[in-house]
Amino acid sequence: MKFFDCKTAPSPRRVRIFIAEKGITVETVNVDLRSKEQLNPDFRSINPHCTVPVLELDDGTPLTTTAGIWRYLEAAYPNPALMGETPKQRGIISDLQWHIEMNGFMAMAEFLRNSAPAMKGRALTGPHDYEQIPELADRGRLRVQRFLEEIDQIISTKSYVAGDQFSIADIDLLVFIEFAAWRKLGLPEGAANARRWYEDVRVRPSAQL
Repeated sequence: MKFFDCKTAPSPRRVRIFIAEKGITVETVNVDLRSKEQLNPDFRSINPHCTVPVLELDDGTPLTTTAGIWRYLEAAYPNPALMGETPKQRGIISDLQWHIEMNGFMAMAEFLRNSAPAMKGRALTGPHDYEQIPELADRGRLRVQRFLEEIDQIISTKSYVAGDQFSIADIDLLVFIEFAAWRKLGLPEGAANARRWYEDVRVRPSAQL
């Protein structure tokens, strides 16, 4: 297998942490998004969507979404289970992970891609150019702030986002919080549950990647 990564982007990091938690060794190729390497013909031939992450399987099949890569690796390397072991666990983890994706990552993308000067004319990922919409940046920032305020309630007294086991929901929440902090958006001061969880999770070896 070959993993196409980008050290500065959040979605590849989500896969990077997953791979590390599984203890899998995968050949890694870094794609330089700043120089728009993802738009080059060589990379387009691997992923016409011009996005990372990509996991190229041994037979050449490319998996081009975080969710697709996770599902493949979870099935191929079931231990430790990061997507749940029972039907109930899988449902709860999927529910929470999608909530983080929708109200965290998508809101952050809405804010960042419609406000960052470096993304002018590139408001959406992919092969096509789209202009920024300032109103979407404002809405995205507000959504991020509201979601950050909600995290303390999501964590509550649990050890991990979905209960007693580390899962993809923890991976996503960790990456989101640190991505938001990069844009100077952080957890509320009084979010004791969320801060306790974050301090525990951020010291995992996989979280250093």
